[in-house]
Amino acid sequence: MIPLDPLPNLIDQVYARILEAISDRTLQPGQRIRQNELADKLGVSRQPVSHALHLLHRQGLVAESGRRGFEVTQLDPARIRQLYEVRGAIDALAARLAAARAASDAAGRTRLETAFAAGRGIDRNTSLSELIALDVEFHRAIYQLSGNPVIEETMAPQWPHMRRSMAAVLSELDYRGSAWAEHADIAGHILSGNAKAAERAALAHAQTAGRMTEERLRAGEEAAA
Repeated sequence: MIPLDPLPNLIDQVYARILEAISDRTLQPGQRIRQNELADKLGVSRQPVSHALHLLHRQGLVAESGRRGFEVTQLDPARIRQLYEVRGAIDALAARLAAARAASDAAGRTRLETAFAAGRGIDRNTSLSELIALDVEFHRAIYQLSGNPVIEETMAPQWPHMRRSMAAVLSELDYRGSAWAEHADIAGHILSGNAKAAERAALAHAQTAGRMTEERLRAGEEAAA
């Protein structure tokens, strides 16, 4: 972890850095977080680390462990399945609305095209954190193009959990290509204005990702048992 500059929004910076470490599994599920060590690595005092960890605790990303300590929570396969069920419905709606607006929203269309082009540039050397960021940006571009801000507002609190679940499947090299092939299908239908096809493709993509994630998490639990 790279030390941070002591800016006014230091707690936000510390929160973002810890969240990134949880998302890309630098901090593994079940790993105990030692606040003093973490503060030293980030080059900050213990106070902003403590505040950031309490924010993460409220989101269910860390849990209390022992005396005034925290550890990274485990991913619950059933909870992830439920999250993807909801996300599938929301993504399908967003894709349908985005397709209806693609011809009239030049800025939104450009953002989606840019996000898609960036994602298609991944290779074996692309880091897991970058893969996650590119994936998130693609879907957020669709949310913006949908023209319905409630979609992004609804999904925003879930992105930390989604980023963690993405790490479970995007770490597999064989899914990197197929995930963006599915993105290509979604983007193509949106940009061509085919609302029904975009809706179907977005739903199928979420269902596939949810199934793969749940299966991978359950396999990990069985292996650890």
